[in-house]
Amino acid sequence: MAGLADLSLTEAADMVGSGKATSLDLLHACWANLDAVNPRINAMIWQDRDQAEAAARSADAAFGQGQARGLLHGVPMAHKDMYYQAGKLSTCGSALRRDFRPSVTATVIQRLAAAGAYTFGGLNMAEFAQNPTGHNKTFGDCHNPWNLPYITGGSSSGSGASVAARCNYMALGSDTGGSVRLPASACGVTGLKPTQTRVSRYGVMPLSFSLDNVGPLARTARDCARILTVIAGHDPLDPTSSHEPVPRYEDFIDGNLRGLRIGVPTNVFLDDADAPVVAAMEVALKVLTARGASVSRIELPLMEAVAAYGGIISRVEAAPIHAEWMRSDPQAYGAHISARMYPGYAIPAAYYVEALSRRGPVLQAFAAEVFSKFDVLATPTIRTCLPTLSETDIDHGPPGTEHKFMAVSANTRPFNYLGLPAISVPCGLDPNGCPIGLQIAGRPFAEARILNVADAYQRDTDWHRTRPPILAEAA
Repeated sequence: MAGLADLSLTEAADMVGSGKATSLDLLHACWANLDAVNPRINAMIWQDRDQAEAAARSADAAFGQGQARGLLHGVPMAHKDMYYQAGKLSTCGSALRRDFRPSVTATVIQRLAAAGAYTFGGLNMAEFAQNPTGHNKTFGDCHNPWNLPYITGGSSSGSGASVAARCNYMALGSDTGGSVRLPASACGVTGLKPTQTRVSRYGVMPLSFSLDNVGPLARTARDCARILTVIAGHDPLDPTSSHEPVPRYEDFIDGNLRGLRIGVPTNVFLDDADAPVVAAMEVALKVLTARGASVSRIELPLMEAVAAYGGIISRVEAAPIHAEWMRSDPQAYGAHISARMYPGYAIPAAYYVEALSRRGPVLQAFAAEVFSKFDVLATPTIRTCLPTLSETDIDHGPPGTEHKFMAVSANTRPFNYLGLPAISVPCGLDPNGCPIGLQIAGRPFAEARILNVADAYQRDTDWHRTRPPILAEAA
């Protein structure tokens, strides 16, 4: 049973599809690990085991009758607790929605179900998806399965921790400033932020209309490719979703990197980076060059504008979403959430309009300068060794705590304003035994390319298969 929990999502789906395992087997394997480790990592907010077991039995019965439902037939999943499922809890990690049960189901949940998957619970997250660390005053902080006092990354904290601890084959996260890639990096799993508009956001708790993205956290790049094939594509319920055709992304994963040009930024992304993180990235780049890629350095243009405009948009767009609660029940928010939102009410409208109107020209100029020379960019996902939860507790820590807190997402935020696809893969461990992530970013709608780069790296390394110590401790 423990071996089944170690499977990647694609391996698990293929085991069910070949009749070598049942959906019920997979579900019970996940639960065995969840029961063993969740009291220590606090990755889950709620579970619905009765309905999940019924769904597993239904999937097994359908398979027995030759009626497999799709690419994910019989795979159990749990997701960040902000994906609406009609009639089920969706707390959004907040006291204000502790008992909220939406009347609609998110399009991505419906698409996963149509492909044969089913859910068994809601995962811990930063309150209203608004911190990069995994702190949560209502449901408790999420803890890193590699080293419990350390951050999991956020805001999709439970998603990263549950996948790492083999409680879950795949979890949806959301990414407004790095909230898929950060927990992927911190927890040693693979996380993909697609191109802005690539995936429908209907039925997903909003944070910033212009920056929000839906993406998977899983064990491998191939897992993320399969999930993206299922969830991407236009949705009439989300008019902002792209009409760009959706390929079968796994078909583009072949390990061939011959001629691939990798750019490594010399500005911003390595500023104040810790030596173990830089060393792990350099070793990872050697793995990619051994497969035929070339690596050169580049100073990225327009980074000051990207940082300034992105910060304006994220604060202004969060403010009206929470305005009613901020007036009626401000004490329900964590102090750092309030501190983040209050400036959004004071930023002049002209600044916001400028940040939006400049987005297209900035992206166009950035792409012309960068992607005329390089196919992808490579950076550390998190530029420092992981800090602890106490070192980043800005609600209770001393002055200066906010610097470590903000540094966590410094390398992920730029790609949200630019709207570019980016993936994080594990590439080493820091001196505290916590994972290090390599971030690969590409031009708009180049998910197939960055997935192939990530998969090629994982063909020649084993970081994505390494089990966190908590599993051995719980055995």
